[in-house]
Amino acid sequence: MKRIIALILIISLLCLMSSCTLLPDKEDARKSCAHEDYHEEFDAEVTAKRILETMTLEEKAAQLLMVSCHTQGSAESAAKFGVGALCLYSFDFAGKSSKEVADMTQHFQELSGFPMIISTDEEGGGVHRVSNCPELYPETFRSPGELRESNGLTSVSIDTRAKSVLLESLGINANLAPVCDVPLKETDYIYERCYSMDYKESAEYISAVITAMNDYNVGSVLKHFPGYGGSTDTHYGISYDYRPLAAFINGDLLPFKAGIEAGADAVMVSHNIVVCMDDSYPASLSAEVHRVLREELGFEGVIVTDDLAMGAILNFADGKNMVVQALIAGNDMVCCSNFEESTAAIVAAVNNGTLTEERIDESVLRILKWKIDLDLI
Repeated sequence: MKRIIALILIISLLCLMSSCTLLPDKEDARKSCAHEDYHEEFDAEVTAKRILETMTLEEKAAQLLMVSCHTQGSAESAAKFGVGALCLYSFDFAGKSSKEVADMTQHFQELSGFPMIISTDEEGGGVHRVSNCPELYPETFRSPGELRESNGLTSVSIDTRAKSVLLESLGINANLAPVCDVPLKETDYIYERCYSMDYKESAEYISAVITAMNDYNVGSVLKHFPGYGGSTDTHYGISYDYRPLAAFINGDLLPFKAGIEAGADAVMVSHNIVVCMDDSYPASLSAEVHRVLREELGFEGVIVTDDLAMGAILNFADGKNMVVQALIAGNDMVCCSNFEESTAAIVAAVNNGTLTEERIDESVLRILKWKIDLDLI
């Protein structure tokens, strides 16, 4: 409740400063504001900073978590705890009508008292959490490769718009897609989830998807940086990529670059060990991989890890919570399921000097700006 009151007070102050009445979101404010230049006056960073000033360290720490809701009731518990984001799975939707799902996601938002990113994996093909439920959609969305073979980018645009409309209607404001990976051969693990084995075609695909998602204001997450290539499935164990840096610069990074230039909101980092960038740590825990994303590709949005429960990352846990190490590496948001333990670990790391609160604030600001861009705040 105190978060709601604080948020209302901040928005009230902003509206008074621009001679507007108190309204629930930016769109209503634009319509009623007497100033024609209100759109320019609204500054997402200023708003995010003012919200940040009202938050406790514990609230900030919780905002850094994208909770993988693998078990019944976990989404509700995480929402009530006040986490920054949820990732829902097929069982959350199975057997429910569209209205029931929309009511469910609204219930989660109300429990939180602070707007959450509510996401799922709706890539199409073999990864479809929503469209495999006939009550919600008449057929499963096709894989990127099938779209390419049908009518190329025209099919991609139509498909992305249909996904975005569906997800928005259900209260899902972010899709953990598109897949930017480019396989090296048809037998590679990631092949079935990809658009093409051609880097240029893949970059064009990513640009088309992000453009369409932005049209419907559905959050996008490019994955899996810096590119799977021929790596094995990291759900079950670590995978090494021994290709030279030139292979990434001239190949794998191109779809990510295209997505960033098209306005992607977030990037998910894989658990592969990319030897040419860091031969000791998985990409998700590597400061150098994050430097490449920030400095070489110029990405300014939210960086999120792949799920920390995956087999590859467990090899590096040594019985410890990996959230703090992921934040030190440069992630803004950490995908995990143990949200209470992870929040406590972040708070403890700040209190013992392992992390600074200024470092936490940097990530929370990016997350808040993402929520403002999605009109959640």
